[in-house]
Amino acid sequence: MDQPPDAGTQPAPPTPSPEAPASEAPPHRSGFVTLVGRPNAGKSSLVNALLGKKVAIASDTAQTTRHRFRAVITRPGYQVVVVDTPGIHKPHDLLGEELNATAIKAMDGVDVVAMLIDASQGVGTGDAWVARQLERVAARKVAVLSKADLVDAEALARQQAAVESLYAWDGLVSLSALTGAHVGAFLDMAVSFLPAGPLWFPEDMETDQPLEVIVAEFIREKVLQGFRDEIPHAIGVVTEEMAYDAKKDLYRIEASIFVERESQKGMVIGKGGASIREIGTKARADLEHLLGCRVFLDAKVKVKKNWRRDVSQIRRFGYGEAPDR
Repeated sequence: MDQPPDAGTQPAPPTPSPEAPASEAPPHRSGFVTLVGRPNAGKSSLVNALLGKKVAIASDTAQTTRHRFRAVITRPGYQVVVVDTPGIHKPHDLLGEELNATAIKAMDGVDVVAMLIDASQGVGTGDAWVARQLERVAARKVAVLSKADLVDAEALARQQAAVESLYAWDGLVSLSALTGAHVGAFLDMAVSFLPAGPLWFPEDMETDQPLEVIVAEFIREKVLQGFRDEIPHAIGVVTEEMAYDAKKDLYRIEASIFVERESQKGMVIGKGGASIREIGTKARADLEHLLGCRVFLDAKVKVKKNWRRDVSQIRRFGYGEAPDR
């Protein structure tokens, strides 16, 4: 099989025969669709809705998505590689700058860029700035009004008009990842813009993320859900060890939760260890569903001072764009 391209590289499509018989089956379509937008626009929730299962974490906290995450959707006649990206925002530290670079780079060399805009928040200056970044992109551009279930028909119509004024879109769809409304319509639209092409990934592959990364992200999600203010932004998680015990049908997982200060460590651990136990209990439930077996999770909290300002530490967590990517 052909080797899959890098996340930001579009494969050259096969040249179709100009004299193909009218009765010939339509060509197999394949390609890359990058999701971009401001933080909390619903990109990761849409990825999960498209796959029909949870592979990407979601929360109300900015910078929830820190990886350029590829989900693979394979159906008869097509394969769509959906690239989830960090929310584009005004950065306040080196980590924020790296995440913006990740999102912008992910628009290069793909077939479709879908810009998500939260229908319940309205179109703002941040959305206008993201839309301007599309001008340098050769891909087809689609606007997606997400979280449409949170507004009534009249408000949705106003939002659609505002979105249409942002850019000369190739398509526009309003949807709800929560209810599933019009998620299929978005997928159909994206597929219609893809070129003829081969399978770039195995048919049974759902994501290019290593299992260790997904496990770490599921744990980080539970920390995000339990805290507000500066704690979520200071959190980084690394899966240190994973081992499967076939006799017990059990995964043993050791993970490190990193914070930047001792005071933050105390908050994450909680009085008598209450907070870290709650994080572990909630994360274990998701991990057991993901892995299909029982999970023993040992999560320790460690301090890595000012890691968000240290590019080597940012790279260790797998965030941002390494020079050779």
